Order: sequence, then C-alpha cells, then structure tokens
Amino acid sequence: MKTFISPPRDSWEKLSMRPAIPSGEIEGTVRDIIRRVRSEGDRALVYFNQKFGNSATGKLKIDPELISESSDLIPDKLKEAISIAKSNIEKFHASQLVSEEIIETVQGVKCWRKSTPIEKVGLYIPGGTAPLFSTILMLAIPAKIAGCKRIIVCTPRGQDGTVNPSIIYAASVCGITEIYGVGGAQAIAAMAYGTETIPRVYKIFGPGNQYVTKAKELVQLDGVSIDIPAGPSEVLVIADGNSDPEFVAADLLSQAEHGADSQVVMLTDSDTMIRLVSEAVGRQIQKLERKDIAQKALMNSLLVKLESIDDCVDFSNIYAPEHLIISTTAPLKAAERVLNAGSVFIGRYSCESIGDYASGTNHTLPTNGFARSSSGVSTDSFMKKITYQEISAEGLARIGPAVEAMAEAEFLTAHRNAVSIRLNSLNND
Repeated sequence: MKTFISPPRDSWEKLSMRPAIPSGEIEGTVRDIIRRVRSEGDRALVYFNQKFGNSATGKLKIDPELISESSDLIPDKLKEAISIAKSNIEKFHASQLVSEEIIETVQGVKCWRKSTPIEKVGLYIPGGTAPLFSTILMLAIPAKIAGCKRIIVCTPRGQDGTVNPSIIYAASVCGITEIYGVGGAQAIAAMAYGTETIPRVYKIFGPGNQYVTKAKELVQLDGVSIDIPAGPSEVLVIADGNSDPEFVAADLLSQAEHGADSQVVMLTDSDTMIRLVSEAVGRQIQKLERKDIAQKALMNSLLVKLESIDDCVDFSNIYAPEHLIISTTAPLKAAERVLNAGSVFIGRYSCESIGDYASGTNHTLPTNGFARSSSGVSTDSFMKKITYQEISAEGLARIGPAVEAMAEAEFLTAHRNAVSIRLNSLNND
C-alpha cells in the first residue's frame, strides 16, 4: 500500500482519484457484442457463452426442475444463513414503503405523488470466481417489495454449463423463477433489447466486471435505465490511536479480495496506526484464498496520516467512498459530519461484511466517487414516482390568472388559452 504522511489539503482531491482503467479496447469489444445481440438474438448469446465461458450448452433458460432441486445442493447451515439475511433485508426495505399525503397547495388545488413499481426489471448476478448469491437477496427482495410484475435474473454459466446452485437457490427463496444462464456484456444487451428467449426489461440492476459495467453505460445512452454508476469495490476506514489494527486490516482486505482493480484506503491521525495496520495486513493476507487478487488491489491502495479525525472526515467527503467504516473513539460524532458515502459503518464492531450480507441494508452502492450524487439501491430504486393534481373550479379561479400571466410572459399563447377558456366558462356560468 502507498503511504502518505500529512499530505497538503490541496492534494487530497488528486489522492482521491481512483486508478485509471483503460477503456478504449473494452468499449470497442462491448459495442460489437451489443450490436450482435441486437441483430442475432439468442444465436449471439449462445456464441458468446461458448466464446467467453466455454459453456457448450445452447440452452439459455434454467429449467424449473433445476430451480426446485437447488435446495438439495445447499448445506443446511448456508440455507439458515440465507434465511436470516433475507428476513433482515425484508424488514429494512419494507420500512421504505411510505404513502404520501395529498397536499392542498391553495384551496381547490390538490397535489399528490404515488409510487408505482417498474413493471419489468432485470437483475445481473456475477457468477465467476465469486458467485454473488447475496446480490440476489439485495436486488430481488426490494424488487418484490416494490411490486415489480416481472423480475428476471441473468447470471453466467460455469465451464460445465451449470449455474452455481447457491445463486439459483437464493433466487428461488426470493420467488424468482425466470433465471437465464447468460453472463457478461451479452447479458446486459439481452435484457436491454430482448431476444427470442430473454425479455426486454425497463431497468437493469447489478454489479459486474469492466465489460458488464461498460455495457450498462452504453445501453443507458440508448435510453435503457440502470441502477447506479458502478465500478470496482472500495472501502475507506477512519481509525485513530485507539482502533484495533487487526480489525482495520481485516476490513481493508475484505474489499481488496473483491478484485485486482479494487481500492482500499485507511485514514488516521496516528503514525503508530499506519505501522500497525501495515504489519497486520501483511500477516493476514498470507492466509487468504484470494491472496494474489488482494495483493494486486493493495498496489493501488492508500494509508494516509492526517492531522486530526476532522481532517480524515473532510478527506473522506472528497473521496466519497462506497463503504465508509468509522472505527474511532467517538464514531458517532465523526459520522454526523459525513456528507458523501454509499453506506456508513459506525464503531469497531461494524465491519463492512455484515452490511454486505445480513444487517438489512443494501450492498449495491455507488462507487468511483458517485456517492457524491447517487444513493445505493433501495426499494425506491424499483419504483417510479407519478405526480397527480386535481383542480376544482375554485382552484382554477384562484391560480388561473397567475398561470395566464406566466404563460404570456413566455410567449406560450396556447398555454394561456387553455386556462383562459376555462376561466371564461366559469365567468359565463
């Protein structure tokens, strides 16, 4: 990890820049994949499945029998864990359903807003070296709570042509029965435009590699809605001299193992903590199954010593991390000053892994600084807001003249006339 001691404030924004990812070659490849899926449909999906995943099967949809049989392939301990996580995620996301009041802005003018579920949504679930069945829970549960009528899942097949049973099982316990064994940019294209087998959806959710992320960016330019801008995983930990360096090191490594392009950052006001955490990372990484991946991520990661915890929070607000862990003596005080973060973990026992799996909050969060302007996935992400207004004759008489004056000032005569005709009708009556 790169170490910086008391960097000047005017350098913080530069330090907060994520490692650059060359995208020129990726974009060309993804554009070609999208073009072929749009023109060739299922045939292109089978071709790319075989080319990138070495899957020999030509079948795209997962058989209902395989979905029902998935339970037999999952250990009881894991099924119990999934049940606990599912319950907590449901509780938290169900609480986000709110009914809004009808507001009478002036007498006779009533306005209100109604949340309406997006009819068709697509969930992309990575299934490569780390089959993220937990992401099924994070996306399918709020989609169900929101009331989406059709929810489909796309996830890669392995080299043997099968989909990881934990992904199928997690989907089934969430009530998802439409699962397609298609991964990569081709899956995003299929959900965006539809093929003979996979339906077109109105919004696409879920993380993925650089190719999946680029595909989401490109279909969004074509009018297909996506969840949030995505990039490599990241965590920022704020620690002081009383923090447990073993805890901090474990938190940093929990994100570093996601991918070689992940980035982890520790901010502290303690010189000693820099040394202790660095040593703890060196010890703990030796025991990781994904050691090689984590080591590559650490090459682009930071240990930063600043003058105070207030400075650490200021730096964090510039960085705008996906995950922010505040492991200090007074974490709630520091948390009050947080402006930009995807999800905040307060106190020494609030490790990011808990939020990734089972606390109840969503782990689909903005990365790459987008936490400055974007929120993580919630029940609202699967809904759209429709506004309504009801104007009575009295209401029209009260605000109609103001609308006439405004429309006339903008030279929109027809707008004015729509009001004037009605006002004249009222006067005549």
